[in-house]
Amino acid sequence: MTPSDTPPHDDEIPLPPAEAGGFFDEPPAAPSAPAPAAPARATSERSGPYRVLARKYRPQHFDDLIGQDATVRILRRAFQLGRVAHAFMLTGVRGVGKTTTARIIARALNCIGTDGQGGPTADPCGVCANCTAILADRHPDVLEMDAASRTGVDDIREIIEATRFRPMQGRMKVFIIDEVHMLSRNAFNALLKTLEEPPEQVTFIFATTELRKVPVTVLSRCQRFDLRRVPQEMLMQHFAGIAEKESVAFSEEALSLIARAADGSVRDGLSLLDQAIAQGEGEGAAQIEAPMVSAMLGLADRQLVFDLFEVLMQGKADEALSISGHAYAQGADLGILLADLLDLIHVISRLKVIPALRHSRELPEAERDRGASLADRLPNAELGRAWQILLKGIQEVEQAPDRRAAAEMVLIRLCYASTLPTPDRVARMVLQMPVEERSSDPSSVGGDAVQGGTSLGTNGSSSVSGSYAPSAHGGDAGGDDRPRAALRLVANGGFAYDSVTSAPAQALAPTPVLAPALAPVPPVPEGETSEAPLPPLRSWREMVAFVARQSEAMLHGTLRHSAHLVRFEPPYVALRMARGTPPRIETRLQALLEKTYPGQWHVEASQEEGEPTLDEQGAEIVALRREELHAHPLLRAILDVFPDARVGEPKDLSLDEYGLPPEELEEPASWTAEPAAPDLDFAPLDADLMDDDDWHDFGGGSSF
Repeated sequence: MTPSDTPPHDDEIPLPPAEAGGFFDEPPAAPSAPAPAAPARATSERSGPYRVLARKYRPQHFDDLIGQDATVRILRRAFQLGRVAHAFMLTGVRGVGKTTTARIIARALNCIGTDGQGGPTADPCGVCANCTAILADRHPDVLEMDAASRTGVDDIREIIEATRFRPMQGRMKVFIIDEVHMLSRNAFNALLKTLEEPPEQVTFIFATTELRKVPVTVLSRCQRFDLRRVPQEMLMQHFAGIAEKESVAFSEEALSLIARAADGSVRDGLSLLDQAIAQGEGEGAAQIEAPMVSAMLGLADRQLVFDLFEVLMQGKADEALSISGHAYAQGADLGILLADLLDLIHVISRLKVIPALRHSRELPEAERDRGASLADRLPNAELGRAWQILLKGIQEVEQAPDRRAAAEMVLIRLCYASTLPTPDRVARMVLQMPVEERSSDPSSVGGDAVQGGTSLGTNGSSSVSGSYAPSAHGGDAGGDDRPRAALRLVANGGFAYDSVTSAPAQALAPTPVLAPALAPVPPVPEGETSEAPLPPLRSWREMVAFVARQSEAMLHGTLRHSAHLVRFEPPYVALRMARGTPPRIETRLQALLEKTYPGQWHVEASQEEGEPTLDEQGAEIVALRREELHAHPLLRAILDVFPDARVGEPKDLSLDEYGLPPEELEEPASWTAEPAAPDLDFAPLDADLMDDDDWHDFGGGSSF
């Protein structure tokens, strides 16, 4: 046998082509013809299949887990004290490290150390036979099962059967069941007994993203660990470290986009990072910038989103559609663009309520600067309104046949809404309007009466309507009355009044003094009448407010400005009307009272002087308040420092619509009702009757 025929020793046998990195059909390379030198990167690529970053940088120890400090601290302490549970339930969103944590626990349970004498430890060595076998996914005692594909009772029976045998190589048998919530109900029931009392050499580790679908009977038998989403700033630091190891340069804004798109998932972020590296190297870029990542993710540039939001809040629909059209031409999905706007509103709102974020590195510097500027300019009401419109608009885009058309309609809606006043501003505008402009004349509206945006039906019920009543002063002035009608609707709070009358005039006052409320009256069957008593009118002011509730705007204004009360003694009311007042005002008031209080009031005219009108009394009270305000020492001191300052009209919140303080009225006995029966305490039926002497002794007939 020649030396060339001598078989090589075992340690000299070459590796199979698959392990050496070649193909099975390739002939082995001749040793006399070495391959030419190649760059180190090309050699490493040919040495084996490429491993994605999510697998290449998978954590091997508890210290490598990022963002899970509480879980790591508890597990470390459990291994130190020897109080390791027999069943674990790991839950959290995808990509936060549930399966990775399960494998680290399996290694920690089976590690024997470098000398082969070690016990369970929170810091597995990684070099012993058990650690290397578990890392290579070929340990016979660590079994992983995907419950998404093996959901039946038979699969669980195989596991139960395997628990009866002792470990073949390691110290513990570890069963890792991923997506455990996918198991069937019968499979869960079959597992319960073994899970509650497993053999001492068996440990179960479950992982799930849908904890609510796991039966409570299973949860009660496990130690539960909630793996949290990894914060965005921590993800950026982690990705920056991996990019440095891969010798790839990323800009801070590009890493921020990847971290934001990862949404707390390390695995998702590493997949995006891997994709960005491939794109950057393919284009030969020295540094991967944010526009490249935005194009890869199908996102619009962040500055473009800021520009779009600014023109939307200014109501410039043409510029908004131009910006969105440019983003669409660049390949951005307009549905994702709306989601970016939604995220931007959230960022601005957080900057508004948490000023410390303006100096935090959680957000990129560009976002902090422009976001803080928008937060200072936009009130919370406008941000909340834009949030609601976008939230509903994104759902519409997902359901629409043409996503671009639906997204542009949402942008136009945002532009239109940005020009409308916010509810608090509307309320202030209403309070500043004269009372005459808040009222309307129902005589010019046919059919159902409409007052303040409340449509009254023929059956006595009412509902909020989009119709409006023309102003009493301007008639049907088209567009001029619509804002006032909208203001009246907002001022009334959008409430419908379930009565035959519309909103009381006091509802438009800063501090309304409401007359006794009328409860909703249920419909009365035909042939029957409602016996519910109406509240009495206890004063002249309540009678004028009653006229306002009857939608008699002109009569109410006349009584308020021109009627001098001479006598108010129920059921008689005497009035003196000022000169220039339309005739027969007393007759109109009498007719209105007869509709609601038939036969209970008598209104007559008088020539006596009488009291000042309600407006004159209110003006006198306001003038008195103004004098008291100007005499206040604090205001005088302010005017001394700022002599050119002007003092606005005083607003006394204790005054009603007429500028008068609330009335202190007693509930009068009705002039039509029978006197109330006295509250008597009756003696027992077997009590003796008093004679005259006993009555005198008690005090009857004499004064105390």
